[in-house]
Amino acid sequence: MKKLFQKNSETVNLNRRSFMIGTASAGLVMAFAPALFSGSLSAKESIAQQAFSPTIWWTMSTDGAVEVSIAKAEMGQHIGTALARIVADELECDWDKVSITYVDTHEKWGFMVTGGSWSVFQSFKPLSQAGAAGRIALIEAGAKMLGVPADKCRAEKGYIIAGEKSVSYADIVKKGEFNRTFTSDEVANLPLKPANKRHLTGLKQDFKALDIPAKTNGTAVYGIDVEVEGMLYARPVIPPTRYGSTVTNVDDSAAKAIKGYKGYEILNDPSNTVQGWVVVLADSYPSAIKAVDALKVSYKKGESANISEADIQKEGKRLCEQRDSGTLFVDEGDIKKTQADASESLESMYTTATASHYQLEPLNAVAEFKDGNWIIHTGNQWQSLTLPALAKALEIEQNKVIIRPYYLGGGFGRRLFGDWTVPAALTAKAVGKPVKLVFTRADDSLFDQSRSASAAKMTASFDKNGTFTGMEHAFAAGWPTKAMAPGFLSPGVDGKGKFDAFSASGADHWYSMSSHRARAINNEVAQSTFTPGWLRSVGPGWIAWSLESFIDEIAHKQGKDPVQFRIEMLDGKGKQAGKAPESVGGALRLRNVLKTVSDKVASVKLAKDEGIGFSVSSGQERTMPAWLATAAHVHVNRDSGKITLKKLYVVVDAGLIVHPDGALAQIEGSLLWGSSLALHESNTYKDGQVSATNFNTYLPLRMQDVPDMDIEFLQSDEFPVGLGEPGVIGVAPAIGNAVFNAVGVRLRDLPMKPSELKKGLEA
Repeated sequence: MKKLFQKNSETVNLNRRSFMIGTASAGLVMAFAPALFSGSLSAKESIAQQAFSPTIWWTMSTDGAVEVSIAKAEMGQHIGTALARIVADELECDWDKVSITYVDTHEKWGFMVTGGSWSVFQSFKPLSQAGAAGRIALIEAGAKMLGVPADKCRAEKGYIIAGEKSVSYADIVKKGEFNRTFTSDEVANLPLKPANKRHLTGLKQDFKALDIPAKTNGTAVYGIDVEVEGMLYARPVIPPTRYGSTVTNVDDSAAKAIKGYKGYEILNDPSNTVQGWVVVLADSYPSAIKAVDALKVSYKKGESANISEADIQKEGKRLCEQRDSGTLFVDEGDIKKTQADASESLESMYTTATASHYQLEPLNAVAEFKDGNWIIHTGNQWQSLTLPALAKALEIEQNKVIIRPYYLGGGFGRRLFGDWTVPAALTAKAVGKPVKLVFTRADDSLFDQSRSASAAKMTASFDKNGTFTGMEHAFAAGWPTKAMAPGFLSPGVDGKGKFDAFSASGADHWYSMSSHRARAINNEVAQSTFTPGWLRSVGPGWIAWSLESFIDEIAHKQGKDPVQFRIEMLDGKGKQAGKAPESVGGALRLRNVLKTVSDKVASVKLAKDEGIGFSVSSGQERTMPAWLATAAHVHVNRDSGKITLKKLYVVVDAGLIVHPDGALAQIEGSLLWGSSLALHESNTYKDGQVSATNFNTYLPLRMQDVPDMDIEFLQSDEFPVGLGEPGVIGVAPAIGNAVFNAVGVRLRDLPMKPSELKKGLEA
């Protein structure tokens, strides 16, 4: 592909840290030095005493094997492989000698979180630097052994080479002495490889993930596989409301007849993470399941006991209709004057239903007290958020809690805040024995952090010539960040109020508009009924549904082609030009992927009642945009209202693709997730709880409905960004726009229902 944007050499400056490379008993160790590294100890002495605080580090043994420590959670995205490739590419080691280790929680690893599609984006620079520093140190040591100047040497696949001479990394580590420190200034100026010199990262690379053998031969260990000596099995009794339930009586007379039943515990949680919880204990999990079913627990219910899905939706719409509700997220131009001067306006209300995570592996944790520490065995995405809650619940110092990592059988945001670990730990503390707490599918569903139902009111203004002059976007939902990480709430652009940026991203789009206002509104009915969750793609997953559908509505009202209308507004001017390093090219890159996908489908032949719709999306956050254009080809059955998604076409510009096979899998999976949310899956709150608690009533995309997919990654040397979530975002509006193009009916509620479409056709 012809290069459209000039490469900017800047990279993300995440941390000004020093590097240390020194010899240790195991071989060679590379670490980030402490942020306030005094230099009173040499690198070798610091490493020997473990006086370092790396976020990512690697070791090289005396046979040249490299082990990369991974402080991210593996949940099917092969993140360890991607991060190891970044290190290995710069280190110039032999990829066949690279292995990965997932580390447990320790302050030396820094802030631990896996979500937001951030892992590669945030790790690329420091890991590249870590590899480059190692390469330089090995070249220096190898040059001495070869008796040549360092500038006459090069590193290549585990060797230092100078003309006809060479020495292996293994021999250098065996015989060399390393005691090297790179200052923060030296780190910042490390010479990283240009794109044409990379041979382990980029679209042209074809390799498999390091964890595939373990996952296919059954040796991979997931959280649910963990067992420790002397443990009891446990299953929770989920209270009738998420907040405010109090246990008034427990009758376990029937449970006592079950073989292996060991009793129950009523939990008192100082952290208030779980309220009104009873946990049943047994010597086997089948016995624990049966005992919970036999137990009779009476409660004083919380205030949300009568809340329904309709109540949540009604409140969201009401809030969106209020002109001054919420917090200003975007306020550009003069929307009030634009609306006052308008000759005509267009208004639409869009909604989405509650959605559940339904990750394949239900929630589970093993908690044990060992050697003066609480050890929590589980798969967790955001250890740095979970540890404080555990410490507060157990009433101990945080450094006395360790979370041991395991593969996650699906995360999708549900395993960010590990609230399920709290009842496991409290139960183990109460009985004085290790406890393995496992949720059934129904338990998991009832304790899910649902993606909140949402409402969005869109208002467009037009002048006397019918020209579009501005847009107001008001959107309401429950906010995950307010519930679980309130310290991350952001101030409004006018300095008034705070909002959840994760539940607003996407409304700060890349279209140039004369006037644009976006208001983020918290739906307190949702907020007080359940813990709103971060579900794959978070805010943009439902915000783009209203935005991209409404952009189509505006285009059609003006008699314009929706693709051309978008192209005109994706002019890359002002703030839409983007910035280095993460969004070089800005809206012009979004325009480019849209043009590419539009050209791709231009020759598609449409049968009767078929249509193709378009959308553009810019990833999880404006500060880390992945540029995607989606085209959906649908057929509509006029008799039944059934929508058949025949094919999805997606063009992606995500900068440098570190792990192509993993990137493709991420986009494929996220497209199917987006298709499922658009056409099939939703949940419904009834009496304060979700009503669909298993796959016989919660109906995600089935294999028979999987569409064909045409996915194209554009070659790019720009900074790599995340791909775990972006594919979800554009699917629903592309389908909705395709339905309109096929049969002229505009659907505004997700999931799109055949009954509503049929009504529209009849009207």
